[in-house]
Amino acid sequence: MKVLIVDDSPDALAIAKARLVKEDIEIVCAENGPVAIELTRREKPDLILLDIDMPDMSGFDVCRILKEEPDLKMIPIIFLTGSDDTQDRVKGLDFGAVDYVTKPFDAFELRARVRAALRTKRLQDMLVQCASIDPLTELHNRRALEDRLDQEWARSRRYDKSLSVVMIDLDNFKNVNDTYGHQMGDRLLRTVAEILQKQCRTSDFVGRYGGEEFIIIAPENDAQETVTLAERCRHEIQEIELLADEDKVHITASFGVADSNDASDLEAVIRSADQALYRAKSLGRNRVETSMPAEVASTADIDT
Repeated sequence: MKVLIVDDSPDALAIAKARLVKEDIEIVCAENGPVAIELTRREKPDLILLDIDMPDMSGFDVCRILKEEPDLKMIPIIFLTGSDDTQDRVKGLDFGAVDYVTKPFDAFELRARVRAALRTKRLQDMLVQCASIDPLTELHNRRALEDRLDQEWARSRRYDKSLSVVMIDLDNFKNVNDTYGHQMGDRLLRTVAEILQKQCRTSDFVGRYGGEEFIIIAPENDAQETVTLAERCRHEIQEIELLADEDKVHITASFGVADSNDASDLEAVIRSADQALYRAKSLGRNRVETSMPAEVASTADIDT
């Protein structure tokens, strides 16, 4: 697990690092608040040891900023302080810190508090994972998708990067369930999930949105770049062939792709991807679409 130590004093950084050298952790250091924030965004540490009294940006300010960011707010923070002021402790805990360690560090106390915080973080991560995984496909579930969309939208705005969303719906899936039973339907869903995972980059986020619908979140890709990914997935899905007694069961999927370019908010991106998906359905299914012209405004009466 990774621990970020933040302190403006090189001596204090060296001492804290030396106290933790025997622990089975990776240690990253930052000498001020702005560097700590950027390192946290990039490295995603499992724990932050954060000095309170730093010039320009205090530990309280760093903590407040990190707790406001959806993908960083669950990282535990232990404040480091040379003060024994009760008001400071209360203030830090109110900001979201989990513990305090007073300087000069006692080696045994520091290691014990770090181990305790990391144990809690491991359990927290396990609970989050269990709550965010679809049990049938083992992809991320709708809740995890919505959380990740919020995170990636915020990141795309912060760094002025594109963000693409792909909405996927299996064609005529109800017919498969009605003809071959739900067990075959489940096999198809698992097979499609494996294909989507295999075709995506490690930076992409794939999930089951519900029923026979899936979503791919593709950071730093615009719609045209993401169409290539969607076409690969579409082609692989149409090649699926599962046996049901003597029958060969096939499936196809329709794709709608949209990106964050010129979008006013995340809802606009989702709406555009959904419209593109329904356009693919209305134009014959088993295809990838990126936009929805005005003349195809109504998505009602499209049998998915």
